Amino acid sequence: MFKMALANKVHRCLMHRGIFQQIRTIQTSHPTTAAAAEENVSEKPKRMKTFEIYRWNPEKPNEKPYMQKYEIDLNDCAPMVLDALLKIKNEIDPTLTFRRSCREGICGSCSMNIGGTNTLACISRIDDSSSKPCKIYPLPHMYVVRDLVPDMSNFYKQYTSIQPWLQRKNNEKPGNAQYLQDVSDRQKLDGLYECILCACCSTSCPSYWWNADKYLGPAVLMQAYRWIIDSRDEKTAERLDKLRDPFSVYRCHTIMNCTKTCPKGLNPGKAIAELKRLLSGLHNKPPPKLETAALHNQ
Repeated sequence: MFKMALANKVHRCLMHRGIFQQIRTIQTSHPTTAAAAEENVSEKPKRMKTFEIYRWNPEKPNEKPYMQKYEIDLNDCAPMVLDALLKIKNEIDPTLTFRRSCREGICGSCSMNIGGTNTLACISRIDDSSSKPCKIYPLPHMYVVRDLVPDMSNFYKQYTSIQPWLQRKNNEKPGNAQYLQDVSDRQKLDGLYECILCACCSTSCPSYWWNADKYLGPAVLMQAYRWIIDSRDEKTAERLDKLRDPFSVYRCHTIMNCTKTCPKGLNPGKAIAELKRLLSGLHNKPPPKLETAALHNQ
């Protein structure tokens, strides 16, 4: 009996020893494997990409705008154009100027012309073809502040002119209760409220290029329609009257560049067409399906 217990104890010791030996083997071989992997990464061929970027410095008035080339290894860069711009600014040329903020296609700050298309740099993927350079310009037909930064003053002034806030005819004290809205009335705002005012659509419109001082442009007109069609807004007639002139709306010739280039997939051209129908009397805004001020009257 004693011999059998001793034999079992020796057998267990030998099993443990075998396991420990395997662990030691794995531990000693791990650094070699890591070194081999690191060596393979270092031997990965470079994927060089040329970026040609519009440059202009207002502090050098005698120097004309020009295109500057930068070379980047795409293996060391994240996939979006904004990532490449940040890499250039942080590692190559800190004088490069551009706007950016959210990196998620929400704020509209990084709108620019990339490869001939108005879009957002943060959601525009880098074409990894090394044979064709990526050309980046500021939004077209706008004054340039510096490099890729356009002057948005006129655009925001036009946006302010449509009074983009809820307007009521009565004197209800704001903040006491919400204004009610039927589900079907709320659905009419889909495809309108998502606009981030990046100005990609307006600066792609030839009519806006030639009449930016009078024609409001696709982005602003879509927002004007958004407030006109809102069942909670009661100043529809006044809003339409402000648009009854030959330029504010009717400079739109349905070219549809605005819809093609919108980085959010919206349809400003359709909103402008609906505005024209309201202005011409072919369509009237239906009454709200709910009493919007019901909670205020309690």
